[in-house]
Amino acid sequence: MLLFLVLHLLKKRNQKKNMADVVLYEKRGHVAIFTLNRPKAMNAVSGEVSQMMEMYLDQFHADDSLWVGIICSSHDRVFCAGADLKAVNSGTPIATAKGGFAGLVQYPLKKPMIAAVDGAALAGGCEICLACDLIVASTKSRFGVPEVKRSLIPAAGGLFRLPQKLPHRIAMELILTGDPIPADKAYNYGFVNRLCGPGESLTEALKLADAIVANAPIAVREAKACVDQIRNEGMDDDAAFKRSNQGMRMLSKTPDFKEGPRAFIEKRDPVWTGKPAPPRKSKL
Repeated sequence: MLLFLVLHLLKKRNQKKNMADVVLYEKRGHVAIFTLNRPKAMNAVSGEVSQMMEMYLDQFHADDSLWVGIICSSHDRVFCAGADLKAVNSGTPIATAKGGFAGLVQYPLKKPMIAAVDGAALAGGCEICLACDLIVASTKSRFGVPEVKRSLIPAAGGLFRLPQKLPHRIAMELILTGDPIPADKAYNYGFVNRLCGPGESLTEALKLADAIVANAPIAVREAKACVDQIRNEGMDDDAAFKRSNQGMRMLSKTPDFKEGPRAFIEKRDPVWTGKPAPPRKSKL
């Protein structure tokens, strides 16, 4: 009986450990790195992956010292092969209530996210990339949504985000044929921001993140918020100008608003506080 209990506890501990390891989370200065880590399953997204990713995204957004996020893979040939089809076939939920598929594609991202791709980003893997603001990819990478080959559709954002990021007819070809596009061709269409050699995607993504981190963090987040809201709500020019001016008014009340021009005048690098505008004093 004692042996049975010991074995049972060891099994539970290993299950917990394996679940905790399916997504790795690391901080490097102002940058957070999320690593998909189910290499034996080619990083197929399970319920555990979605739960862990959402948990770490919550931590990332709650940490004011973190300004940019990078998503990468521990697999040397695959970024993410999509959904765990065994879980899908068995009816096991793989999405979260807040973040949706991978705990990410519907997550209300407030900070910039970069996908660092060094291999195949297919189906849900491609949709993870589409949920990010920027993509760095190596020349051995490829992107595709092969769902129709399995009597499915790319419902985790691919159906509307792919036509936003690629020319319409190219996006339709990917969606209807299920065939992937190589990274160099995706780069030529503007789908990929930076193209690099194999094994260099994370290094290049960190360089891109450093270029963002050099800027005022609240201004970066507000610029992203404006772009996202204007696009998502399909604002006309008048509404878009109002939203942009609203952002400027908010920034004008932050400590960093004066630091930028002051550093330029003094010919030095700015020292950003990242502090929001102080709360308005209530009138008694």
